[in-house]
Amino acid sequence: MAPSATGEPAPMHIPAVSKASTINASVLFGPRDLRMEQRQIQEPGIGELQIAIKTTGICGSDVSYYKKFANGDLCACQPLSLGHESSGTVVAIGPQVTGFVVGDRVALEVGIPCGQCGICRQGRYNLCKKMKFRSSAKSFPHFQGTLQDRINHPATWCHRLPDNISFDSAALLEPLSVALHAVNRARPTPGSSALVLGAGAVGLLTAAMARQSGCSTVTIADIDQGRVNFAIEKGFATHGFVVPRPLHSSLSSSSLFSGGSSCSGTSTPYDGVMTPGSTISFPSQLDRAKSLARAMLEETAGSSPMMVDDEDDGVDVTFECTGKEECMHTSLYATKAGGKVIMVGMGTPIQTLPMSVAHLREIDILGIFRYANTYATGIKLLCARDRPTRGGYVLPNLDEMVTHRFKGLDKAKGAFELASRTIDNDGNLVIKVVIDV
Repeated sequence: MAPSATGEPAPMHIPAVSKASTINASVLFGPRDLRMEQRQIQEPGIGELQIAIKTTGICGSDVSYYKKFANGDLCACQPLSLGHESSGTVVAIGPQVTGFVVGDRVALEVGIPCGQCGICRQGRYNLCKKMKFRSSAKSFPHFQGTLQDRINHPATWCHRLPDNISFDSAALLEPLSVALHAVNRARPTPGSSALVLGAGAVGLLTAAMARQSGCSTVTIADIDQGRVNFAIEKGFATHGFVVPRPLHSSLSSSSLFSGGSSCSGTSTPYDGVMTPGSTISFPSQLDRAKSLARAMLEETAGSSPMMVDDEDDGVDVTFECTGKEECMHTSLYATKAGGKVIMVGMGTPIQTLPMSVAHLREIDILGIFRYANTYATGIKLLCARDRPTRGGYVLPNLDEMVTHRFKGLDKAKGAFELASRTIDNDGNLVIKVVIDV
């Protein structure tokens, strides 16, 4: 019964005053201008959780913002906290949130779509035009990243973790999601062959997911011998190929030739010094790509010679994880007629490609952008890591991908500097750099 029907005055609803507290944040103010800043954080709002960040991995897009205050054609226009590969612990629960308790360990899915548009209703929310993604300058005000003591985040996009998944592996669920989405788009059949170009974090995880899906041979290629060795020794790939680089001298991360980014951010074109490889003629580039493709296929085939021009030669699916034009050339020549090339890495935004190679051989070229509907699958895979697939494959321990760790937000600058390299000052391999808050 309505209050007026009882003759009693209706109760007054006085909005509660949200209490704010002070947190520390690592904030980028310009190229390489990283500062510690104190910020105010409110109590979590309706549908939100407050998360104490524990671990954040450094992604290639973060490194691009750190170096240039920009990522591809996205330029930051206000101070920006970086970080989006993160895990943490629930410390406060907002109104109308169920299914969580304080102390729950969670992985954060940091892209927040509108949930209302047609593309969201189709389940492809990664393509939502109104998407807000932490540590990206695409939306304004910028959606601040996770390099903060605590953040308020929609509970819908917080994924509870079982006890056997570490905070490191939980943070790596973000690049693992990129790999899962790539393989979901490729849909390889059991027994397929795959080639992965680029042995950065996303390339390694894409190779592992290709094996997980049933690919019997997965070859990974990179200019860095250490990364290729790591991929084979840890079981990410079945075969490895080290790309000779007489014309290339870059030591940038996640790169097959001279730059690129295989991350969940947006395009990150190479910003270094022009190399001789970038000045050679287009026909010469294609000849080199054909030669590399042939060499990669012969590496997989062992002693059996393979000619790329033969119609039955090539892999069923190639995952291009560098974003470089030369690597796309190689991908097209290395893929068999009727196969697929999956564009995973985002690098050179405008590329000249030998499209007749794809046209005449009916090679499907598929792009991917971040991921959708992958976190639950990723968590299940990590939980079942010790149980082999039907083909006997055991997923590698993602914790072993973390090669360097920095403790405290005040150490973020060193973390970003190291994350842009493939080896540290002692000659040790750099795969994934994380910051423990």
